[in-house]
Amino acid sequence: MNFNATLIGQSITFIFFVWFSMKFVWPPIMNALETRKKQIADGLAAADRGKHELELAAKKAGDNMRDAKAQAAEVIAQAEKRAAQIVEEAKLAAKEEGDRQLAAAQANIEQEANRAREGLREQVAALAVAGAEKILRREVNAQTHADLLSQLKAEL
Repeated sequence: MNFNATLIGQSITFIFFVWFSMKFVWPPIMNALETRKKQIADGLAAADRGKHELELAAKKAGDNMRDAKAQAAEVIAQAEKRAAQIVEEAKLAAKEEGDRQLAAAQANIEQEANRAREGLREQVAALAVAGAEKILRREVNAQTHADLLSQLKAEL
């Protein structure tokens, strides 16, 4: 065998193999690699977008939570304010009712006192008339007069 002919044959076969590989095998492999590279790049981009969207969603959720807490605090403050207002209104109403009842009781006491005074006046007048009648029926005597007055004083 001739070394040169074998080398030339092998070289031609190798060149044919390289040409065949470059023409028919290499493009599908490169397409598959490019497709895979594109899929990986798209996946990484989607992951970045997802991460960014997750950060935005977390930020939005935090903002919503702060807003909800602020609204809840505002509602609680309004409820406390309204409760204090209701308590104050109830206190005022109770004070007014107490003042009204006190005034009514004082008026009632005043009426009872006036009735008692009138009753006492009538009794004193009746006693005075009775005493005067007794004095006039008896003789006018200083000793008898003094006794009647002391007796009248004891009755009053």
